[in-house]
Amino acid sequence: MVLQQLSIINYKNLAQVELELSPKINCFIGNNGMGKTNLLDAVYYLSFCKSYTNPIDSQIIKHDADVCMIQGKYEFSGNTPEEVYCAIRRRQKKQFKRNKKEYDRLSDHIGFIPLVMISPADNELITGGSDERRKFMDVGISQFDKEYMHALMRYNKALQQRNALLKNDAEDIDATLLDVWEEQMADDGAFIYQKREAFIEQFIPIFDRFYKQISRSNETVSLDYISQLKEEDFADKLRQSRRRDTLIGHTTVGIHRDELEMLLDGFPIKKVGSQGQNKTYVVSLKLAQFHFLLETGNTTPILLLDDIFDRLDALRVEEIVKLVSGDEFGQIFISDTNREPLDKVLARLNNDYHVYSVKDGEINRIDIQ
Repeated sequence: MVLQQLSIINYKNLAQVELELSPKINCFIGNNGMGKTNLLDAVYYLSFCKSYTNPIDSQIIKHDADVCMIQGKYEFSGNTPEEVYCAIRRRQKKQFKRNKKEYDRLSDHIGFIPLVMISPADNELITGGSDERRKFMDVGISQFDKEYMHALMRYNKALQQRNALLKNDAEDIDATLLDVWEEQMADDGAFIYQKREAFIEQFIPIFDRFYKQISRSNETVSLDYISQLKEEDFADKLRQSRRRDTLIGHTTVGIHRDELEMLLDGFPIKKVGSQGQNKTYVVSLKLAQFHFLLETGNTTPILLLDDIFDRLDALRVEEIVKLVSGDEFGQIFISDTNREPLDKVLARLNNDYHVYSVKDGEINRIDIQ
């Protein structure tokens, strides 16, 4: 799968962009704040119906505009053309269309254009709260497993409803209605737990292989999936926690509290990792996610690399360059302030790349001799 053409109007600081893209590598060079990340974020939006960095749609519309638009023209295997269009208007429901037909549910689009993004914000996987690590699992699994995504949506709705009931005075809580939502949570929660556990078990060896290759070390990385469902029946735990949850006003047990501990040589990396190790860890996680999607899906995912060479030594940069230049990877978008690591990538290719300058929201292709 390849994104052949990209059109953008009023997306953050990008007033108007029209690009014909390389099927292999597209490099965007410019200083910080010029719009490189916004360009990659627009490509991400076409896959996930939302921004990678900002969950509030109205804030991605250029500040002096009332509407923004993104349109991508893709080519799948067998030369099958696909067009994806999105329009976001202030105070209105956004439109998302595939081949000019609007989706009934945005969730139906997820997984159609598999994509992995690696950015400086991913350090939150190590330093942030457990919700960031659950999101990593959920995004990874949902792109190839629709049943998982729908179970997650049902679970979150049931959780929201249970929490709303718990905020009532104890004597006003409808126990029958509480039973209904707890049953939904128990059924979907058990399914989600099993899927997450199987995913992590298969994921760890791939992740460890990428880390060893990039770091050129014998350090071992691993992930420990921690869940309250591992040892106890979820339905029983929900019933047992009712009294406490009523006093607190929210649900204290369930898969929405799962944790994914990130380990380096058996120790939490957030306690023992250097800046270089942390960056290598996150890049390896995302490249392993890409490999997993490649193996489980029907098409090669798009890979977005946003300023990933910062804080990495020359050897680690070289290994990443070797990896992404290989046949396993398809279309890649790379942004950076520094041409040097990008030139190393380009030197491995046979003119199958485009280079663009980005300045004040304007993007222009650079002719490479």
